[in-house]
Amino acid sequence: MDQVYLPKNRNGFNIGDYVILKPLEEKKFIKKPYFYDVKNIEPIKLEIIKEIISIIDSLATNENIIISGSFLDKGFNFRDIDVIIIGEDKVDERYIKNSIENKIKIKTHIISLDNKTLIKGLSTDPLYQLLLSKCIAKKRFVYKLEYRINYKILDLHLLKSKLLIDSFDMLDGNEKYYLVRNIIAISLYLKKKKIDTEKVDKEIRKVFNLKSTNEIKQNILEKDKFLKKYKKIYENTFEKIMQGIKNAKQKKVD
Repeated sequence: MDQVYLPKNRNGFNIGDYVILKPLEEKKFIKKPYFYDVKNIEPIKLEIIKEIISIIDSLATNENIIISGSFLDKGFNFRDIDVIIIGEDKVDERYIKNSIENKIKIKTHIISLDNKTLIKGLSTDPLYQLLLSKCIAKKRFVYKLEYRINYKILDLHLLKSKLLIDSFDMLDGNEKYYLVRNIIAISLYLKKKKIDTEKVDKEIRKVFNLKSTNEIKQNILEKDKFLKKYKKIYENTFEKIMQGIKNAKQKKVD
């Protein structure tokens, strides 16, 4: 039993008065979030996620809050936390970001979307699918998607991965992994394959003959051998996208 000492000179209290002790700030109860393809997570990370949800709930109305990205991978090798706020009302992303970072002291990336934009992104953009394939959400979500390729969006995403060819020696392992994952996700999407983290990593290992994607993250690749395969994938993917854009323009003319 803890002992609590009250000062002898206390205004408003007489000897023998009954008092109630309670925390100055009461934490709002947070329901256990929903896990999507997250098999296990460190308890400290789960507490951080609950804290993020609590902070956002106190600052903005929302329909759902989704945590994704490398933060959900095993261990603590992450740079920031990806947070997606779903809702029809516009939110102040910068204010929410600063509020979270001041409280938990971890860099945060905030994305605010309404449901219509999210569904459109999931239907046309492989990176949206990759983002939500492994996540933890405040509420359960189910989206019925119509598969539609937007070649112009894919072209913009592919352009990011060219950086690996041009600046291989300047990039660290995590940056290389992000760019490799990007191009492989686009390649699978063009083949009308379902995109998720596990399938993309499996394809990376297969294409580049790796035992683990950690070989990329730890920056222990054989540069010439790796870049030769990477350039070939880039060229083939670029050619398919350009052909898709050309065909789309031709249909409009017809």
